[in-house]
Amino acid sequence: MSWPAAARIARRELRGGLRGFRIFLACLALGVAAIAGVGTVRSAIEGGLAAEGAVLLGGDAEAELTYRYATDEERAFFDRVATEVSEVVDFRSMAVVERDGETERALTQVKAVDGAYPLLGAVELEPGMTLDAALAGTGERPGAVMEPVLADRLGLATGDTFRLGSQEFVLSARLTREPDAAGDGFALGPRTLVRTEALAGSGLLEPGTLFSTKYRLDLPAGADLDALRAEALDRFEEAGLRWRDARNGAPGIATFVDRLGAFLVLVGLSGLAVGGIGVSAAVRAYLGEKTGVIATLRTLGADRATVFRTYFLQIGALAALGIVIGLVLGALVPLAFAPLIEARLPVPARFALYPGPLAEAALYGVLTALIFTLWPLARAEEVRAATLFRDALEGARALPAARFVVATAALVAALVGLAVWFSGNAALTLWTAGGIAGALALLAVAAEALRWIARRAVRAARGRAALRWALDAIGARRGAVAPVMLSLGLGLSVLAAIGQIDGNLRAAISRDLPEVAPSYFFVDIQKDQMPDFRARLDDEPAVARVESAPMLRGIITKIDGRPASEVAGDHWVLQGDRGVTYSATPPEDAEITAGDWWPADYDGPPLVSFAAEEAAEIGLEVGDTLTVNILGREITAEVANLRVVDFSTAGIGFIMAMNPAALEAAPHSFIATVYAEEEAEAAILRDLASAYPNITAIRVRDAIDRVSELLAGIAGATAWGASATLVVGFLVLIGAAAAGEGARTYEAAVLKTLGAARARILVSFALRAGLIGAGAAAVALVAGIGGGWAVTHFVMETDFAVIWPSAIAIVAGGVAATLAATLAFAWRPLAARPARVLRARE
Repeated sequence: MSWPAAARIARRELRGGLRGFRIFLACLALGVAAIAGVGTVRSAIEGGLAAEGAVLLGGDAEAELTYRYATDEERAFFDRVATEVSEVVDFRSMAVVERDGETERALTQVKAVDGAYPLLGAVELEPGMTLDAALAGTGERPGAVMEPVLADRLGLATGDTFRLGSQEFVLSARLTREPDAAGDGFALGPRTLVRTEALAGSGLLEPGTLFSTKYRLDLPAGADLDALRAEALDRFEEAGLRWRDARNGAPGIATFVDRLGAFLVLVGLSGLAVGGIGVSAAVRAYLGEKTGVIATLRTLGADRATVFRTYFLQIGALAALGIVIGLVLGALVPLAFAPLIEARLPVPARFALYPGPLAEAALYGVLTALIFTLWPLARAEEVRAATLFRDALEGARALPAARFVVATAALVAALVGLAVWFSGNAALTLWTAGGIAGALALLAVAAEALRWIARRAVRAARGRAALRWALDAIGARRGAVAPVMLSLGLGLSVLAAIGQIDGNLRAAISRDLPEVAPSYFFVDIQKDQMPDFRARLDDEPAVARVESAPMLRGIITKIDGRPASEVAGDHWVLQGDRGVTYSATPPEDAEITAGDWWPADYDGPPLVSFAAEEAAEIGLEVGDTLTVNILGREITAEVANLRVVDFSTAGIGFIMAMNPAALEAAPHSFIATVYAEEEAEAAILRDLASAYPNITAIRVRDAIDRVSELLAGIAGATAWGASATLVVGFLVLIGAAAAGEGARTYEAAVLKTLGAARARILVSFALRAGLIGAGAAAVALVAGIGGGWAVTHFVMETDFAVIWPSAIAIVAGGVAATLAATLAFAWRPLAARPARVLRARE
């Protein structure tokens, strides 16, 4: 018999409908839909970023400088290559409102703009007016606009006045949309827009203060972006100029979306793995019901290959249907909810049918279906014709033929390889695949252990009939222990791991903030202000400690005379500018791991002390040279020593510290951290801000709250992904409960014939479900805690502690889910008449 003959038989059998395959289809469809949906949203965001790249950037290209404005030569270059140039100055400051003898202050991210801003897009204000009219102001005060959240925090209405530094502004309107907001990256405070010239007497842009200037360029049509970038960097890279263009208008957001999307796809693969268990169980149950059909085919001359091909085609057709349903859901649901998704995204998104993520999801679905159906089909092929009339799969050996084992291994390798390729993160993908495999292995072992314990505990349950019946059912060879443990356990493992990671992040913030973190960071303190600044704090009994240091920022351009990117790749230390300080003596409690600190009176060639961990990551050693561009000047220093820098304390920590003679002549300001009692923080801020309007205070608790909001958003996204895995697991659980309904009906009939009451039988079913659910939840908890510890320790490098409320919720959820699924399919077995059931079984 050939493939066409097998196809005819398969087609005739499929006329019977989808009975027994609803869970099969649901598991496969939901897993594929989750991956396709995540991929579609990610592609929509990437499409929006690509289409609106110039608007997000604020121009076709942007040149950024730190601490300074462009030189005449640099400005002449910008004017030559662009049809229009817009200068933007970005910095942090304190918005101050004085009302009825009281003063309110709030941190704000100030964007000072010129008349050309914005080159692209439009600023939207409330009430509606042009930006030029809003910033023109009224009378002697220049105008300003600010985000509603900041205006509400300060109690400002349109027409009210506030102060930045020593300059007063009138609030002309509220800022409802800023076209280039996404390209500006993460900010600690809400936005305020003013004219650059209005800051001339504010004291906020003194030499050495922390600000950056961005020159947005509107280029002629058809400009060669690659050639322009190469020319700009060739001429000005050593001057500290950073260049980007509209092809990557919001690089931080694009990277974040790509990585989060890849992670969620991996979570979706976990859901497919759970669904695969349901697929395998459904195929096994279906083949068990086809015992008579298979036996008849074998009797009529069908060989093993024909049987395999017949049911391979049937399962393949149903798998294709499930994958198509998943693809339709994954493509249409994001389109249906596109307006809601776009409203909550901080970046533009262009929703459409994207073939890439759909093809990716389809490939995952095909491979998963093959991996989880091949073994049941292969085992059915091995059964002799004589045994098919009694039990199709009981007589099959544990493992199929070697060729099927090899094929399954190859399919698993292909699935992991595709995941590595699509995600672009080999380490994360391999660890995820290993975690899933490890969790499945642990759950399989635990299922066998639970059966073994149940068989041996039966004797101890004498006199407690309901418990003994439950233990007998759990210990049975073909009981529901394995499918429940695997499906529910893996879903709970993913959810438990995410719960532990999220809980530890939140606990670390709340645990460390009161004891370790400073109350405030003060920046932009001028050198001549430092003595009085320190005197005010030294006399304050509520202040426990004050730390201060000179502050400059520089870009590492070369290592040992070679371009830094050639030596260290894209390490984060090389991405943008880094803080640099100078000191004659090592920091208090400094741990120097290599080399020696320079003498206090050292006045020779520049020396630098570098953070030990980061030095090891980029291959920097004592004796190497480091070139740093500071304020457009290149300083080449020899690495004198390496020291431990602990950034987790939220205190002052510099990657680089140089000897004083190398930097103290350059324009710079100071930063300070103040550790004070919480009840004294407001008074300290009021006194210092009043005495020094130019300084900016960053409240550490507020900054951490902003980071916590971001982490909460990430945790929410991953929790939804994990929940999808859990839903699939619950579907598999329902499938297992439905598949066992016939066995429970027969069991209930026998027990009622022997005199058992319905209530006691129901208690037996509940005990069975509760014990299996508790076992799955316990194993999932161990796996989840292990996974959470690995991510927290190795990826986030923070302390780990078990989050017991989350752990208890996982165990309770596992028991509740198993009970719900089992009891939902218990009523018909309990209501069945024993005589009818037993007569039909004869």
